[in-house]
Amino acid sequence: MQQRRSEKWRKYPSDVLPVFVAEMDTVLAEPIRAALASAVEFSDSGYAARDALPDAYAAFAHRRWGWRPDPESIALMPDVARAVRTAIGLVSEPGDAVVINPPVYPPFFEWLSILRRTLVTVPLRAGRLDLDGLEAAFAAGARVYLLCNPQNPTGTVHTRDELAAVAALASRYGVRVVSDEIHAPLTFDSATFTPYLSVDARGFAAVSTSKAWNLAGLKAAMLVAGGDSVPLLERVDEDAMSSTGILGVIGSVAALESGEDWLDALRAELDANRRALGEALAPLGVGYAAPDATYLAWLDFRPLGLGDEPASVLLERGKIALMRGLDFGPEGAGFARFNFATSPDVMAEAVSRIASAL
Repeated sequence: MQQRRSEKWRKYPSDVLPVFVAEMDTVLAEPIRAALASAVEFSDSGYAARDALPDAYAAFAHRRWGWRPDPESIALMPDVARAVRTAIGLVSEPGDAVVINPPVYPPFFEWLSILRRTLVTVPLRAGRLDLDGLEAAFAAGARVYLLCNPQNPTGTVHTRDELAAVAALASRYGVRVVSDEIHAPLTFDSATFTPYLSVDARGFAAVSTSKAWNLAGLKAAMLVAGGDSVPLLERVDEDAMSSTGILGVIGSVAALESGEDWLDALRAELDANRRALGEALAPLGVGYAAPDATYLAWLDFRPLGLGDEPASVLLERGKIALMRGLDFGPEGAGFARFNFATSPDVMAEAVSRIASAL
């Protein structure tokens, strides 16, 4: 794996085991490899067109979740970051309040700063959405709610009832919901993923194949508008769509149309890993609740006296790089995020290093 040139394998010295960034130690699905090889063979490296990607996603969503968005409601984006920022820009102005639920994906904080929006936090409560807190924030004048579903870093999959309650509150107070659903295809059988737009026609969803099929570097994502929000897509900057990579589009279409068997095999391997990780960590006293989606584990080191930044202690003592809990908000003090999308041998070595550090 160290022959790879991605951030995961280049950020730290070679003696550090990296389990921090959301990148998997896996090989590409064969349909994706073949599609990309064909594109290179024919020098198909120009600008991306909408092509088949919106239709491929709509068909995949219907097969997977019983929900079929209109392909005409889908705009190409280079990544979910650009999709989320674009959606927030369509429905709010600088200074407007945007609600998030920490602990949450660190770039959420950065994106709102870039957009010059006012950050309002409604922390998760016992790992679930705080509906009372959301209502208070909405009633106080929030314009946008940036939802993470499935939740990163906890792996929580919000239920249909929770999302319906959010949609009702959003309608009552005139709030637009933007749902980051990048990890949705990685939902385990222990939960049921509900696309937010299946309960709210006024919202937006940011989606991509990049996490489930390990394609982050290929730069392709989509912004999906609920039926009532489709007219707003006419205001999307051409630059956002033209920045999408053609290899990302080609790889994503192959993933959605021909990569489901590979995805299901991957989910089975990740399911085994998330269970094995819990068994390995239990004797160490590390708090861990198996996620219902993603390949990310939110580890609680607070009982072990490692301070607010256990990732720094583990890096120094154990030569293992986890993601710092505080990056996910103040609620992450004493926590660290662990990526278990790797081989059983590497995961065992990672747990061994954590044990030695403790």
